[in-house]
Amino acid sequence: MRARISPVDHAFRTEWAPLVATLLRETRSLQLAEDVVSEAFVEAWVRWRTDGPPRGPGAWLLTTARRKAIDRIRRQRRFDERLPGLAAELDDPPSHGDERLGDDQLALIAGCAHPALDAEAQVALTLRYVCGLTTEQIAHSFMVPSETMKKRLTRAKAKISAAGVPFDIPDRHRLPERLTAVCGVIYAVFNEGYASSVGSDLVRGSLCDEAVWLSELLCGLAPDDGEVHGLAGLILLTDSRRSARTDADGLPVLLEDQDRSTWDSAKVARGLAHLARSASLEGVGPYRLMGSIAGLHARSPSVEETPWARIAGLYGALIALHDSPVLRLNQAAALAWSEGSATGLALMDQLVGELDDYSYLHSSRAALLVKLGRVDEAHAAYDRAISLTSNEAERRWMMLRRSEHPTPRTS
Repeated sequence: MRARISPVDHAFRTEWAPLVATLLRETRSLQLAEDVVSEAFVEAWVRWRTDGPPRGPGAWLLTTARRKAIDRIRRQRRFDERLPGLAAELDDPPSHGDERLGDDQLALIAGCAHPALDAEAQVALTLRYVCGLTTEQIAHSFMVPSETMKKRLTRAKAKISAAGVPFDIPDRHRLPERLTAVCGVIYAVFNEGYASSVGSDLVRGSLCDEAVWLSELLCGLAPDDGEVHGLAGLILLTDSRRSARTDADGLPVLLEDQDRSTWDSAKVARGLAHLARSASLEGVGPYRLMGSIAGLHARSPSVEETPWARIAGLYGALIALHDSPVLRLNQAAALAWSEGSATGLALMDQLVGELDDYSYLHSSRAALLVKLGRVDEAHAAYDRAISLTSNEAERRWMMLRRSEHPTPRTS
């Protein structure tokens, strides 16, 4: 039986980011906003257990956080000019569904993904202030000590202050550019969860869950952006396969070997709906194209019935937008299915110079070499892939695949 979620826990999940966003706009201090919202939740934990939750939890928390902000500002004798505006709003708190709040949240997300910050800081700040994860949870997700993550967040906040990073809605003409950066951060969170780069587990579901939540939150904040819906579709459709990605021992299961009946049909439906919305909007970008590829996989009853030629064509469109050797590797893998292993291998061989330090190139080559009966070369490719991976589950899987194909004995 699933444990009942307390009103405070539910409010934390739904109200944390909006509250931080609103207090950030009103105080212009990320640290102060975080502190007073945290204190409001502590007070809620004590009072709601005895008095019961209020009719409007979000409004109660916002009022409480504002009062705490006023107390702090008065004690510190700073930002005196902000006090009248804050105090006036105490008697007329806005609802959490109004347009102003949506703007606040979008400003918070855009600020966390500001280009002045490096990618690691963008991801960590987004998980902390938009998702509401604790420092300890973020540290656990990235498998670093809590003290290390605390220092990273502190450095990121200091850089925000020094660089004067604005937590405002970007100008209309710059909004698509900033949304692209936000989408990149959300996709980075998802990729780290879905194919962990370090540690013993291949998949870290908590990060996948946060990325799904973030992508759909962003759709609500930017409902007319095709790339935002394309990202949500891509993440949901890819994540629908999560439970089928690993076996009972935690080892990877290739797409061709997955039990498709275990794919999450609800996520597939939501993902396809976002893709349909993306297709109704102007412009074709990388997330819409990648989402379309994921949609073709989701609609295919088996790997043999997958339209690999169409998938290879979509990778070609992606390459035309932004060429990269990893995209060409993915296209080569699709062509290996549609045109044969020899064709795919020949294309992958052309990428060795650019991707020699990329484990997936060598593991992909190894699989095709096995199909072509070139076992000795497959062993060498597996050995190279094993030496490059830092994920223990993937290393064990590659070693197992290598051992399944012993070198033929000569008489």
